[in-house]
Amino acid sequence: MARQSQTRPPRAASCQFAQSPRKRWRLLLGWLCGSAIVTSGFAGGDALPPAPDDHHAPTVATFSIVAFDPDTGELGVAVQSRIPCVGAIVPFAKAGVGAIATQSYANTRYGPDGLALLASGKTPDEVVQLLTAADDDRAARQLGVIDAQGRAATFTGDNCLDWAGSKTGENYTVQGNILAGPAVVEEMGKAFEQTEGVLAVRLLAALDAGQAAGGDRRGMQSAALLIVREGWGYAGQNDRYRDLRVDDHTSPIKELRRVYQAHRKTFPRPPAADTNDSTDKN
Repeated sequence: MARQSQTRPPRAASCQFAQSPRKRWRLLLGWLCGSAIVTSGFAGGDALPPAPDDHHAPTVATFSIVAFDPDTGELGVAVQSRIPCVGAIVPFAKAGVGAIATQSYANTRYGPDGLALLASGKTPDEVVQLLTAADDDRAARQLGVIDAQGRAATFTGDNCLDWAGSKTGENYTVQGNILAGPAVVEEMGKAFEQTEGVLAVRLLAALDAGQAAGGDRRGMQSAALLIVREGWGYAGQNDRYRDLRVDDHTSPIKELRRVYQAHRKTFPRPPAADTNDSTDKN
């Protein structure tokens, strides 16, 4: 039986502006000052911030893979969903630290907060525990985490809509919700393990396999590929080696492959002096 998602009533408007122009300006000034005080109170704190007020956020029903290439040090995330612009929500990564996919009733703070925890020395298992323990809506979240050692962890809340689950293997974890069935994540894992080539090629193969196994029960709309490695971004100025998105398309994974091929022609693979991967193979 499919689990039911939580519903939340819309919030009422907090107040109405006063009719007098003078009162209206006083109210606005007080609101701005109060906002500045509240914002500054979060700076430098040790505790994780509270979960966002996301009552009206749509569920990010999707399948994704986060992975690490020990030969090159690349970290990456690939994702497909039946909502537009999934690349603006799910994938997060930082070179030398890790990669994270946050989805279902997504808490996007899991991205930067999780990467900060990884950078501080926490394991992926510890990151998942810390993030979800501090989140009152953890039952509706889904999360995949990998670090720069290839250690992976995943979490699927009890309220994620069926089929929802994950598969973890060497240097990767796959997760998804509102899927056609468990074969989606199983086939994604097999494709990643069995495909030859650089990390981008293996991640795209995983997306293809997931879609071929049924994918998101609602269909397709957007897809994204994010790969990071220190100094491999534009002109060597950052770590965003491949940051590609298809925001609204009838065949987003196929279109993502086309965009990838166009991107690699313009931005060929740089030589990796500390690895054997010094050619633009894929």
